[in-house]
Amino acid sequence: MPVTAEEMSVPAAELTIVGHFDNRPGYATRRVSGSPSWLLMWTQDGAGLVEQAGVSFTAGPGDLVVLGADAAQHYRVAPGAERWRFWWAHFQPRPAWLGWLAEHARAPGCHLVEGVPEPARAQIDEAFGRAARNARWLPPAVRSLGAQAPAALLAREYAPAVAVSGPARELVLNAVEEVIVLATAAARPVGDARRAEEPGDARVHRALALIAAEPGAPHSVASLARAVALSPSRFAHLFTTETGHPPMRAVRRARIRHAARLLEVTDMDVGQVAAASGFVSPFHFSRAFSHEYGMPPRDFRSRLRRPNV
Repeated sequence: MPVTAEEMSVPAAELTIVGHFDNRPGYATRRVSGSPSWLLMWTQDGAGLVEQAGVSFTAGPGDLVVLGADAAQHYRVAPGAERWRFWWAHFQPRPAWLGWLAEHARAPGCHLVEGVPEPARAQIDEAFGRAARNARWLPPAVRSLGAQAPAALLAREYAPAVAVSGPARELVLNAVEEVIVLATAAARPVGDARRAEEPGDARVHRALALIAAEPGAPHSVASLARAVALSPSRFAHLFTTETGHPPMRAVRRARIRHAARLLEVTDMDVGQVAAASGFVSPFHFSRAFSHEYGMPPRDFRSRLRRPNV
């Protein structure tokens, strides 16, 4: 029986496929019966108009669309757009992904993660490039027999690739997971209104998040103020009013907590822990740690590792 063009455009449920399109007005895909696999589309330039599960929306640069299986699909270059350049992947989702996507649902099985900021966009682009390469993964011994020039590899990266082997599928799914985590964590949440009701100034929350993410970084009142677009004096006053202590005390506490974790789970010596946690010297670190925990770092580690009796 001949296969129709529409049937050919519907990947089998078990296939994991990744590719890149740069299409002009007139491009459109319609799947009346939907697809047995999920579809992810990451817009880099231009715009696409997407319809699924009874809803319609436009996806522009920095928007991630994730469509569930078995619902009618219609997507195309958006009216008035000169192009739609996007990465795409067909896959079966891992269970945890559904929770990350839930707050971005426009309808059952239809998600739009809007406004992913830089530098997360660059990270997502890199993840897709890696997914395209990994879809063609071969064991090193086999790969060496068919080595290609960099130009040929680059051209193939943008062509659709089916992950055939088990390792290739897992590598592609790891990249897709990275894309979903980056997008949902970095984008402006649909629940922004709920966040606005939380107590505290958003700029202070951002500064605290920066400190927690990299306690060992060379933070200063000036650098944190720049990160939240405030003058140092205004930032220091606001931070102290909101948290009850000055910014650099928060930095010191974050560094000490980070150091305590390193003492607990690594064999790094005290000097290495001090440097990794942002302290200028082991002596300064030991004094600050003892003030916080009531004992020097070495005693803290020894107590943690003392066998139960």
